[in-house]
Amino acid sequence: MSSASSKDQPSTSKESFDVFYSEVKEIEKRDSVLTPTQQIDRLLRPGSTYFNLNPFEVLQIEPESEVADIKKRYRTLSILVHPDKNHDNKERAQMAFDIVARAWKILENDLARKKCLDVYEEAKGRTDHMIAEKRKKLKKEGRPTEPIPEDDPTKYKHAIYVMVMKLFADMERRRQKLDQRDQEERKRKRESEIEEEERVKADREWQQNFEESRQNRVNSWHDFQSGASKSKKTKKQKHMTGMMVPPKFKPESR
Repeated sequence: MSSASSKDQPSTSKESFDVFYSEVKEIEKRDSVLTPTQQIDRLLRPGSTYFNLNPFEVLQIEPESEVADIKKRYRTLSILVHPDKNHDNKERAQMAFDIVARAWKILENDLARKKCLDVYEEAKGRTDHMIAEKRKKLKKEGRPTEPIPEDDPTKYKHAIYVMVMKLFADMERRRQKLDQRDQEERKRKRESEIEEEERVKADREWQQNFEESRQNRVNSWHDFQSGASKSKKTKKQKHMTGMMVPPKFKPESR
């Protein structure tokens, strides 16, 4: 009996996942008719920082929707929350509008959208693995037929939803960490450049001061030599002049 139950598990898991998407679609249909104020409140509700990391969650559209449908949904939602349509709530409307625009910018890019879809696939894979581990533990404890919470499609859906949020949050933390590391690296590089610039400037000033002081020393030495030469010449001239003057004649006394 336990073998039959084990064989049915993949089918049950797929059915649960199909139910999950069906329910999500119904929720999206219900939420799609929210008023502008309700949409703004939804996008700015407590915890929205984490909810809004998922662009599909922001636009309330299925992950596997076509780009044309995503774009149509974006336009509809952006009009609802546009600041010009919400004069009494312009500031919050602008914040909501920016969130919607950012979600569309991600999903219109093929590579970025593929990464988001990969998050959903990974979330489902991790959830299914977690369920398999729970069943394995129950089987080991001799309770193979005992149900687990995720047998309920609603709880299975919630488990995947929580895992999707966790994975998007992990991605955002890694991005912030890389940004911080990049900023620190650029800061260190700039500090190193400034230090090198100051060193080169100091060397240049020292060399300039040295050249100026050397020239002053040379000029001083030339002035000294020139002064000493003039002094010797003057003394020599005086000496020669003294030798050329004849002695005064003294009359002979009688």
